[in-house]
Amino acid sequence: MPSRRLSLRTLVAFLALPASALAQKPDGRLVGTVIDRSNSGPIGGATVVFLGDGRAITTDTTGVFRFDRLPVGILRFLIRAPGFPSFGLVVALARGEVLERRVELDSSVAAAIAAAAVPAKTDPTSRAQTLPMVSVEAAPSMGPRFANFERRRKTGAGQYVVREDIERGGYSTLQDVARGMRGVTVECGGGRGCYIRMVRAPMRCLPEYVIDDNVDNIFGPTMPVRDIEAMEVYTGPADVPGEYAGRNAGCGVIVIWTKSGPIRRKKN
Repeated sequence: MPSRRLSLRTLVAFLALPASALAQKPDGRLVGTVIDRSNSGPIGGATVVFLGDGRAITTDTTGVFRFDRLPVGILRFLIRAPGFPSFGLVVALARGEVLERRVELDSSVAAAIAAAAVPAKTDPTSRAQTLPMVSVEAAPSMGPRFANFERRRKTGAGQYVVREDIERGGYSTLQDVARGMRGVTVECGGGRGCYIRMVRAPMRCLPEYVIDDNVDNIFGPTMPVRDIEAMEVYTGPADVPGEYAGRNAGCGVIVIWTKSGPIRRKKN
């Protein structure tokens, strides 16, 4: 009868596992489709890499891929395909959850980059031509306190509003600022006034408010619009940045930057 005792090698390998691997059973799943944004056609043969453990799979001819046995939490993937720029995908996965995502790669961007890299053929007999001057303008920095806001705005994930947008729109409340944003709805009634909710969030699941980098779900929803200097809106876990990804990421996150900044307490 074979012995059921663990061998020394097996025991050593088990004890060498990190605590996170023993505590979290990988039981989530991600199913996705990779398509070309320019024609909505599937991209077969694209490589999808799970950055958590380096696993890589390839999409089939219909552009579909599937990752099983994924851990819970914020997961990051890298999608690559010949002729397309690489794309980073971030998802928040709960225990036993099956997520479906559609990834769009843009072939026109890669084509433009390739065309710019090819040197133009020149005629040695031609004369140099003077090109008209081009004015290049960039928005001025909002200051050191808004460095992270400006960094995230450059990524394109989320929706962003600054003081000039608020004044131009003539908004009078925080709900007016969010009204009309992509994936955002403003619901009124029930004796609670109006409140902001993300379209894809579960019922009665309200976004988390972060005021000057501090979570404040009491004052945040009633913040006077005159005090807002900038605002970030993330409608779900797919676009919430890592610094704000928490247990309420599925309900969305609204980040508000005030004119005065956070209150600094004096040291005794």
